[in-house]
Amino acid sequence: MANHKSALKRIRSNETKRLRNKYQHKTTRNAVRDLRATEDKKEAESNLGKVISMLDKLAKNNIIHQNKAANLKSKLTKHVAAL
Repeated sequence: MANHKSALKRIRSNETKRLRNKYQHKTTRNAVRDLRATEDKKEAESNLGKVISMLDKLAKNNIIHQNKAANLKSKLTKHVAAL
């Protein structure tokens, strides 16, 4: 167990950040899943920008790797274009 006040605070802040990252990551995965399941081109095009923005934010905060975000964005854009 931690012995210093700063270490105790770090434990608390790490847990808070972990939960926030987990929530954002799961929300983005669900948005990607929903976009892939969409059959309507107009709806997919309107949601694509939101999903790309979510992926960029995850990559910026190192929740996912930049290349993973780029690969997902590329595949989703191709999917929407093919509808």
